[in-house]
Amino acid sequence: MGHCIEKILRERNVEILATAEDIKTETPANAKEAVCIDFTTPDAFRNNYRFLAEHYGAVVVGTTGWNDICQDVCDYFRKCGTTMIYASNFSVGVNVLYAAVNLLSERLAKTGGYMPYIIEMHHIHKLDAPSGTAKSLASIVESHIGGQTQIQSVRAGEIPGIHTVGFEGLNDRITISHEAFSRAGLAEGAVYAAFLTEKVTGVHEFSDLL
Repeated sequence: MGHCIEKILRERNVEILATAEDIKTETPANAKEAVCIDFTTPDAFRNNYRFLAEHYGAVVVGTTGWNDICQDVCDYFRKCGTTMIYASNFSVGVNVLYAAVNLLSERLAKTGGYMPYIIEMHHIHKLDAPSGTAKSLASIVESHIGGQTQIQSVRAGEIPGIHTVGFEGLNDRITISHEAFSRAGLAEGAVYAAFLTEKVTGVHEFSDLL
């Protein structure tokens, strides 16, 4: 993801102040004028988020696996007065999927009789399972239908990402899917979010800004 984002920034002639290797060595004055785009690991983000909130002008977080400390992270960024935009998936298409699944879940909750499930497929290098996107989809479904949505994770080959949400009924089935062709969609969304920090302040989920 870092390389994908770097490629997009260079194509748009956006100055890259620092990369992962030297992000903590940048001068405070320069950091305050910069947006940090974080696609690291859950452990790295847990260790670094206070530093990012204290030193950078704004932060875009695409790292997943820190839901359990989400409130603490958001509160700390608010305390520091640092803008943060975060998402389990920065793909615009996935965020439209969230909206569609929200609508389906809301309607089906009123009729009853449908059992939801999620299947997510990714490349063998992905460290977390289920994916952050699958967890977000499950949260949307459960907010309307209740219970616990079953998630099946597949790790095979170099699959960029496929998420399918199904609603199994007695007489029919509804499925809706999003398939990423590459990581480029995630990178484009993250760069878009970085430019949004020029227009918004505070702590926001990417889907709310869309």
